[in-house]
Amino acid sequence: MMEEVKEVTSILSVHGHNIKVAEVLKDGETLTFLIVSEKLSGTGEYHVYRTYDDFEWLQQHLFSQEDVPGIQGVIFPPLPTKAQVNNSAKVMKQLGFLGLGEWQPYCKALETFLQEVASHSVLSKNKCVEIFLTSSDPPGRQILRKNILNRLSQAVEEMRKEGHKDVDEFFQTQRDHNLLLTGCAKNAAEKFLDVVLTEQKIAVACGHFSAALHLCVEQGEDPDKQAFSKLCVKLSEVFDSMKKNMVSVAENNVSTLGLGLDLDSRYQEAQKEMLFRRTCKLVELETARRNAEKAKPVKKAAMEEMKKTTETEFIHICGLAKQEIARFKGVHVEILQQALVQWCEKQLFTAKESADQLRQHLQAFKGMAC
Repeated sequence: MMEEVKEVTSILSVHGHNIKVAEVLKDGETLTFLIVSEKLSGTGEYHVYRTYDDFEWLQQHLFSQEDVPGIQGVIFPPLPTKAQVNNSAKVMKQLGFLGLGEWQPYCKALETFLQEVASHSVLSKNKCVEIFLTSSDPPGRQILRKNILNRLSQAVEEMRKEGHKDVDEFFQTQRDHNLLLTGCAKNAAEKFLDVVLTEQKIAVACGHFSAALHLCVEQGEDPDKQAFSKLCVKLSEVFDSMKKNMVSVAENNVSTLGLGLDLDSRYQEAQKEMLFRRTCKLVELETARRNAEKAKPVKKAAMEEMKKTTETEFIHICGLAKQEIARFKGVHVEILQQALVQWCEKQLFTAKESADQLRQHLQAFKGMAC
């Protein structure tokens, strides 16, 4: 096991945007992912194997960088929910699109997570990122000290802070917008998932009907029976083509707009968490100010120092948060734009293929009528 990673500045030796999750291996109940990273030197690639626990190790270290000024203002790239070899209904519901397609969507989500972390101006400087992507040894399993993620687990006790009036109109507007967009993004992803699941059901039904038509085929020399059997075979081919087309449509939906909506929804949640962390620090600052004002002379100096420290932390968080929000808006637009463009291109290609196949079937039917 590796020794515990300290938060020190480190320059990555790989191209952040070229990280790939190339393969998933199943060993009993454990999933292991092959991660391929292109070396900056251009001399080759790093190939490392990581489990989901390793991804959580990386995320925990990113959350624990409390010595980095303003770290609570970062919109942390969202890590997908843990997948299992045999996912339960509850896990499948949590995974959504990522639970479809023989692990390709899930690997793509993990790949995007790593690319976003490795390309982030703050997070990529943590030494654990370099270790995760390049070391042949598995990361350690140290229990980290209390960090941002631990504090979020106390959110139930701090729900009152979520509705706390903000002193900055910019952030109050962002919180209001995020509250609306988080719900809309989640709803859009869920509705589009329903569409895909329906398409998959239609594909299965077409396959069953195609197979059932073969049961109507009869052997013999009776001309009527031969004609009817020939018609059933041809109809079976039509429904088989419809099945293949519907499968392609569903797969296209998942790999393009489906993944785009899923990622956008999870990023909206990540922004919501960041804004909540800042609100908690705002409440902490206001409390520190009141305590300093009411402090007795013997405690006055200590309370003033605490207020000053909290003010400095809050300023750093707000500064970094504004940068993150500006960056996120660009990412948000790009995610949906690319997803929509890819979705249209793939569906147009599939529609043309389907039209050509149906045209051939129509010609065949016309030939049978002659």
